[in-house]
Formats: sequence, C-alpha cells, structure tokens
Amino acid sequence: MAYKQMANVYDRLMENAPYEKWLTFTESIFKQYGKSVRSIADLGCGTGEITKRLALNGYRVTGVDYSADMLTFAEQKCSEAGLTVQWLHQDLTELQGLQELDAAISYCDVMNYITTEEDLSRVFQHVAESLKEDGIFIFDVHSIHQVEENYINQTFADVMEDASYIWFCHQGDEPGEMFHELTFFQSQQDNTYVRFDEMHHQRTFTPEFYINLLKESGFKNIKLYGDFQEKDESTIGNAERIFFSAEKGEG
Repeated sequence: MAYKQMANVYDRLMENAPYEKWLTFTESIFKQYGKSVRSIADLGCGTGEITKRLALNGYRVTGVDYSADMLTFAEQKCSEAGLTVQWLHQDLTELQGLQELDAAISYCDVMNYITTEEDLSRVFQHVAESLKEDGIFIFDVHSIHQVEENYINQTFADVMEDASYIWFCHQGDEPGEMFHELTFFQSQQDNTYVRFDEMHHQRTFTPEFYINLLKESGFKNIKLYGDFQEKDESTIGNAERIFFSAEKGEG
C-alpha cells in the first residue's frame, strides 16, 4: 500500500465513510461475545478516524499503520481532541510489541492489501500473539461479488472544491485480485494544481479461505457478517463487505 501523498487528501475523499457504523458494529460484536474490552489495537488505522472514536468511548487504543504520513494526521487529530493513543509505525506482516490485548480490529478493507496466503497467515499469527486468550479479532474485506461486479475494469472520478481524482481499477491475474491506478489533483494557494499518482494492489479471497486461515492461526468461534449486519450469517450472498470475528484459542 502506498498512501504517500494521498494522506494529504485522504480525509476529504473519505468524508462520507460510515465510521459510526464501524464503531457501532464493533461494540455490538463485543457484546455478542460477552467481552469486557478495554484495550484495542486498530490495525491499519489510517488517519485515525475509528481510532479517535474508540478512544473517545473510553478504550485504551493503539493505532498501527504502515504509512508514517497517515499516522501524522491521526496523531494530530487525536492530540487536538485531548486523547492519549499509542501509535506504531509498522507493517502488519511484521507486527510486534503488542501483548495481552482484549481486542484487535482492522477495517476499511485493510486486509485486502495483504495479497498472499503467506502474508495473511503471518498477519493472523501476529494478531493472535498480540491478544490475550479469548481476545477478539474483527476485520472486514471486500467480497468476491463486490470486486467482480463493482470494481474490476471500472473507472471512478470526482471533482471537489480543493481536489479531484481519476481512479482506474484493473483486473489482476488471480481471482479477486485488482490494481487501483489513481491520479490526484490537489489545489494550491496560488490557484494551481499539483498532480500525483499512486498504484494500489488488493486481493480478496473466499470466506472459506479466511475461515480456514483463522483456524490455522489458532482462532475459534468464527462468525461472518455482511454489510454491517450484526447477525451471524452462514451464507453472505451478495454482500459488498464481509466482516469476520473470532476469538483467540488456547496456546
């Protein structure tokens, strides 16, 4: 994942993102598992919108992200809100330094940026090592349906007052794989625009694949949910976003 210059316009592009839905969903899952959660890691926290909301709700939060620029924005907004958050600049495939957490979350398709089985296995194992026994792991991914029907070979664009973008989504060689070619134009104080380009690589797998990998990584009591619905579903159907929740097992 790049997110270099894009960090400067990320919040503008995501201003309509359903952050409150992610927060409500998270706390609902905690209740479903009967857990009293105090410490949470927000994996792939970006500019900290969900991190901030969790901290405002009284959780002890650690924000982790691969992009130092994203973390700079996240730290600034949480500091301005008077919130104390621990920040870690790390690749999730090399996650370390977290122990005995009550929960870990990873939203907004962060896990889709982990594009190989080997790397996903490493991430899940590191998450398990970071949690206490019976700790909760919740994450979401794009569904195969969403990738094939709504993203691959599509073009998206938007023009805002201070920025605009063109986004081409190309199909990859593997099932569920896609490459996002993004071109941004950001306005400057002298009424000119600065252009920058980024390439993002994502891949999604079947629900069964994620379930098996979670089990191999020591997780149990795995549940699936579609599009923020808080009821466990054995079949997801045409959901655009699939959520997984699981408990860390013994050992």
